[in-house]
Amino acid sequence: MKRVLVVDDSLSVARQLEKIIAESGDFTCVGHAKNGAEAIKMNHTENPEIICMDMNMPGMDGLTALRTLSVMDKEVKVVMVTSLGGVGDKFTEALKLGAKNVISKPFEADNVLRILREL
Repeated sequence: MKRVLVVDDSLSVARQLEKIIAESGDFTCVGHAKNGAEAIKMNHTENPEIICMDMNMPGMDGLTALRTLSVMDKEVKVVMVTSLGGVGDKFTEALKLGAKNVISKPFEADNVLRILREL
């Protein structure tokens, strides 16, 4: 099973995503970080293969964390999570910085799992 780290400042959103991941049978959730700085630390301690990271969080946001992670760990695959519905510049910037895809909120389990399985 692939190891997934969930990064979101909203506990309810994180729990919803963790449930989809846990029930898939293909993935296991190795932890939950509340911002980009925690995600960077947990990437070292939990060694996930995939990080599902919210774009907008207090402290260090997802794009800033993605910049750091893409330099520090060439193997990890980051999927950005957004309620912006892939709007414009941030979506494009995330892909340029190395994000593999973008998942929109509210989550559709089939869509989330399809994106994760493609990685």
